[in-house]
Amino acid sequence: MAGPLGLSLAPYIRSSPTLSKIVTPIAKWYAGGALYRQYGLLYDDLLIEENPEVQKALSRLTPRQAYDRAFRIKRASHADVLHAPLPKELWTKPEDDVRYLLPYVEDVLKENKERAHWDTLEVTRTRK
Repeated sequence: MAGPLGLSLAPYIRSSPTLSKIVTPIAKWYAGGALYRQYGLLYDDLLIEENPEVQKALSRLTPRQAYDRAFRIKRASHADVLHAPLPKELWTKPEDDVRYLLPYVEDVLKENKERAHWDTLEVTRTRK
C-alpha cells in the first residue's frame, strides 16, 4: 500500500538487486521487532479499522476470514492483558504472514478513485 502521498518505493527497491539485498534484512529485522507475530497476529490485523476504506474492505472478507481475524485479535488481546506473548509454537511464522486484507483495500481505493472520476465528469453538448 502506498504512503500518504500515493508514492511507494517498493517497486524501485525490488527492481534493484543491490537495494533489495540491503533493504530486505532491515525489513525482516523491523518486522521481527514489531512483536505482532509473537501475539499471533498478521500484518493486516494492524490496519486502522476506523479508516472508511478499511471498514469497507473488512465487510468484503469471507465469513471464515472475518472469524479468523476476530479470533487472532481476541487471542492477542488476552495475551496482552496477561503481559505475556503466546507460546512460541503459536507465533505467526514469516511465511504465513500474508496480506489477506490488502487486495480488498486496494479494490476499495480503486473504486473510490473511479467514483470520484465519474462524479466530476463534465458532459458537453456538441452542436451539429
